[in-house]
Amino acid sequence: MCPLGDALGVLSRFRVEFYECLYARADVLFELTDAVLCTDGPVRTLVELSLAAGHRRGHSAL
Repeated sequence: MCPLGDALGVLSRFRVEFYECLYARADVLFELTDAVLCTDGPVRTLVELSLAAGHRRGHSAL
């Protein structure tokens, strides 16, 4: 397997294990985490974060 394939496998396993650690509202928390990691700068509010491309739910879900 190529190094890129290895890295994607590690990332995939990490995401699955992280998701399994979330108990209450796992889907929302997981998407918020993705949104935080995909923003270009500091996040000031949850509403601002909900507008990030990585967060698929609207701000009303917060």
